[in-house]
Amino acid sequence: MSQLLVMQDITKTFPGVKALDGVGIEVAEGEIHAICGENGAGKSTLMNILSGVYPHGTYTGSVVFEGKECEFRTIKDSEHRGIVIIHQELALISYLTIAENVFLGNEVVTHGVIDWDQAELRAGELLKRVGLNKSPSGYVRDLSVGEQQLVEIAKALSKKVKLLILDEPTAALNELESTNLLSLLLQLKKEGITCVLISHKLKEIELVADKITILRDGATIETLDKAVDGVSQDRIIRGMVGRDIFDVYPKRVSNPGEMMLEVKNWNVFDPQIEDRQILFDMHLTVRRGEVLGLAGLMGAGRTEFAMSLFGRSFGKRVQGDVWKEGKRIDVSTVPKAIAHGIAYATEDRKGSGLILIDTIQNNITLANLRSMSKNGVLDEDVEHLSAEDKRVLLGIKCPNVYQKVVNLSGGNQQKVVLGKWIQISPDVLILDEPTRGIDVGAKYEIYSIINRLAAEGKSIILISSEMPELLGMADRIAVVNQGRIVGEFDRKDATQEGIMHCIMNSMGGTRP
Repeated sequence: MSQLLVMQDITKTFPGVKALDGVGIEVAEGEIHAICGENGAGKSTLMNILSGVYPHGTYTGSVVFEGKECEFRTIKDSEHRGIVIIHQELALISYLTIAENVFLGNEVVTHGVIDWDQAELRAGELLKRVGLNKSPSGYVRDLSVGEQQLVEIAKALSKKVKLLILDEPTAALNELESTNLLSLLLQLKKEGITCVLISHKLKEIELVADKITILRDGATIETLDKAVDGVSQDRIIRGMVGRDIFDVYPKRVSNPGEMMLEVKNWNVFDPQIEDRQILFDMHLTVRRGEVLGLAGLMGAGRTEFAMSLFGRSFGKRVQGDVWKEGKRIDVSTVPKAIAHGIAYATEDRKGSGLILIDTIQNNITLANLRSMSKNGVLDEDVEHLSAEDKRVLLGIKCPNVYQKVVNLSGGNQQKVVLGKWIQISPDVLILDEPTRGIDVGAKYEIYSIINRLAAEGKSIILISSEMPELLGMADRIAVVNQGRIVGEFDRKDATQEGIMHCIMNSMGGTRP
């Protein structure tokens, strides 16, 4: 196969950080080429250069596509050559139709006027090609995340894509949606479309990638050819982190203490549809020093439970009792929940967990400014020392705590989220998908932090869509389905098969 893309000696610098240092990559026509590396290794930065997000002149080095050197100054420039990038945060407009999204910025025009009939006809053909059985006139807001990913790919195909770049395409998908998406990539490969895949899910890379380029600390470490090198997950990890990781989940001696939190008869209704109940008589307990996992399929109600418990951040007509250390407590508002030692680290760190344009220091101290103030005036020295303490404690990689959070890698952003809630010294810490979209090395560091908090006597509620993560970290796993607790497993008895059987067996009935 001929080389479709050659990037040579790419160097890119941000204020205080050299993101890429002489990186090179070659992608052959018609292959699926994966790019792996820890958060901050430079994967997304390299692809943003290729796609014109970072324009020519803001970096050094050369980009050669189809044998011609390119100087992309906008995303449109790269798209005109057939290079399309799909970012982890989908670029769809929920209140437009599928057809309108597919041809957004690339409208179907006849005599200077948008031809909506032709647009819907062509959109229907593209949806059929990607395997999405939806009407082009339907609205994007009514689609699942997995279906929205397929709309993004249909949108790329409408631009006559030659090189499709996918940045963490399965990060927010369930197992079935991920499988379907990977099958589509293999089908696109048969059709001659070249794909570059950025993913932290090494099993998926091992399954579909022909070649794997590994980046570490902004430099190219090596490119592995699956047909020649016999690539394994352990081999990829060694290249990514520079060492072997024998235990993905750090060891911890489990010794839960007395009852910390008990939630009884928890019922929650949809905030938009008044008579639609989301959670039904949920009963959950967690002990001091215990990691309780919440397992379930996407939409099972785990996040809704966590948010409704944390000051009724989700839902209406919230009913039920919360007991902490044997006393009934009021968690009807976020300040009240925090005052009772309950903290919630959201799954959406960029959207609602952090102020991206603000500094690490201001993000970490945001939930606990009262303790750093005297007579209503913030003591900036105390604030700085507190933020610096959390930076060291959590191993946040940055020049200083005055750096803006937007410039951190995903793993370090997640540590800032944890730092914000550790700052209030909670007794109960709810972690919603704490390792989503971060690499294996950063995951290990997050797991170590969770274990340390549990050893200090904190009660951890861990929500995760990755079953191995729950099995490796939780002392006990509660299974949630259709807004109910449908089963519970001790660590020694929990298996993926057992949990899935529990979920499937609970699907026979319907909600009242």
